[in-house]
Amino acid sequence: MELLNIQQIEKYYGSRSSLTKAIDDISFTVERGEFVATMGASGSGKTTLLNCISTIDRVTSGHILLEGTDITALKGRALGRFRREKLGFIFQDFNLLDTLTAYENIALALSIQKRSAGAIEQAVGTVARQLGITEVLSKYPYEMSGGQKQRVAAARAIVTDPKLVLADEPTGALDSKAARQLLERLQYLNTALGATIMMVTHDSFTASYAGRVIFIKDGRIFHELSRGADGRRQFFDRIMEVVTLLGGDMRDAL
Repeated sequence: MELLNIQQIEKYYGSRSSLTKAIDDISFTVERGEFVATMGASGSGKTTLLNCISTIDRVTSGHILLEGTDITALKGRALGRFRREKLGFIFQDFNLLDTLTAYENIALALSIQKRSAGAIEQAVGTVARQLGITEVLSKYPYEMSGGQKQRVAAARAIVTDPKLVLADEPTGALDSKAARQLLERLQYLNTALGATIMMVTHDSFTASYAGRVIFIKDGRIFHELSRGADGRRQFFDRIMEVVTLLGGDMRDAL
């Protein structure tokens, strides 16, 4: 079942005398329960695309539909409500509040939705077990490792049961062990819990955990790969073939 429909979107920056086209007529769909990665060189438009889907930025033309609702037309309170109720965000730099414990950081989104204390406690406990962070719930961000902070950020993103989880370079600030742990958890959320995830990454290893990879070049879709029945290693090799075509290598892949 289709969840997200991107229809011929374009995004320009600058003035009439000096226009930059960041997104050039991109269209695709994301099915409910998919895990999609978007890759592209710096300046390719991949982050702009994510920002437009997340409503952080607005398209110049075209439409973005989530569950049939045209989010490009939302404004004011309706836009704020859409972000709170439909989207979950995982950022590279975690964006946790330093004065709150892990529990409080995760619970904040539920508090804004005016959930009861009992419902909040149950929801936070469940997502903490799913992401393996029960032992850090009482800790503040400065007391946690990078991997723990990123998993807390992931818990905060999914605790409201959003329709779509948007992850912007979620492993960018993590070491290889913590990155692998987070990716395994994201894959679990996708396969076991049915979370729909759209992730921007520059890293082929990270992208290999997704079920589909969309490659962006110069603001347009350059290529697309579906994992199908491949194992993660096989999918990684196929991703690297496309990365090679685009002139990248594994160290700074796209």
